[in-house]
Amino acid sequence: MKIKNIHTIAILLLALFMSGCVHQELILPDMGSSAVSTQEESTVDVSDLNTTVQTEQAVPRIPFPVSEYSRLPRSGSATIKGSIYLVGPTGQKIYGKQTRLYLNPVTSYSQQWYRESYLGGRKMAKADPRLFNYLKFTTSDANGRFAFYGVPAGRYYVIGVVRCAEECGYDTLQNVRVAKEVSVGSGGTTEVELSKTLN
Repeated sequence: MKIKNIHTIAILLLALFMSGCVHQELILPDMGSSAVSTQEESTVDVSDLNTTVQTEQAVPRIPFPVSEYSRLPRSGSATIKGSIYLVGPTGQKIYGKQTRLYLNPVTSYSQQWYRESYLGGRKMAKADPRLFNYLKFTTSDANGRFAFYGVPAGRYYVIGVVRCAEECGYDTLQNVRVAKEVSVGSGGTTEVELSKTLN
């Protein structure tokens, strides 16, 4: 008798659920949570690789300008080559060896990042995921040399990180971000010295 009652209750609950009388809450994963690995954060989240963050309050980003990005060319024939390094306290060069670099097209969206985060040293809110469709990535060699190929004509921020400690005057290993704006024509090679002098 008990089994029959349980069976009847189960049928009633199923009928109520399908009719919409029972509310089911969907819990979606937080895309900005700590579930992203440390490696992914250091290579994909390109907003917070500075060592001079002045405040914990993240600066809100402007709305992602879809029309502005849709006008950008997606392919090209130019090359950007160069080296990434820091100039230490004694004038020595500390090269960014096997470090990740990326090209970020100059737009109102990236200009806000450049002003607020790179120049201002402020922490930015996470970038809109659509941005990563417009970035180009590469890795430097053991001497800090890097190259981007197939670059469309336009203006870009070339951005990378140099890791250093005592040679830069720090007590512990630090990630020091380096960025520079470059203009590229519709072909040929543009040479870039991506450097930063430490105080």
